[in-house]
Amino acid sequence: MYQLLVWKERQRARFAAHAPPTPASEAKHLKTGARGETLAYWYLRQAGYTMVARNRRARSGAGELDLVGWDGPVLSFVEVKTRTTADAGPPEAAVSKAKQKRIARAANEYLRRLRRKPLSYRFDIASVAWNSEAGLQVRLIKDAFKA
Repeated sequence: MYQLLVWKERQRARFAAHAPPTPASEAKHLKTGARGETLAYWYLRQAGYTMVARNRRARSGAGELDLVGWDGPVLSFVEVKTRTTADAGPPEAAVSKAKQKRIARAANEYLRRLRRKPLSYRFDIASVAWNSEAGLQVRLIKDAFKA
C-alpha cells in the first residue's frame, strides 16, 4: 500500500530541526540518510505508528533495523531509503534481496529478545525523496517484502 505525502517547506523545516546532530566530518550521504530517517520517523508517528526503536544494530552483526514500530497490533520493521536525485531510480529500488535478508536476520534477532511477542509483523519501506520541483516526498510501502 502506498501512502504519499508531499510536505511543504515549512513542515520539512519543522521536522528537520529534530534531526540528531552529526559531526562535521561525517560524509554528505550519511547526513542525508540521517535526515531521511528522522523525517520518516516523524512521518510514521504522524501516521499513527508507535515507534519503539531507531538504528537498532543486531548483536550478531547480522544488520541494522532503521526503525521499529507498532502499527496497531502489527510490529513493523521499517527500512528507510533516502535520495536527493532520481538518477538511480526510486529510493525503494535500493532494497536488494541481500539487504532484505540482512534486515530479516536482524528482525529475527530482535523478535527473539522481545518479552511481548507480536502476533504478526511485517517489513515496510519508507521512501524519502527530495525534488526541487515537488519538494519533499515520503512514501510508505507497507508489507514491502517477506522474510
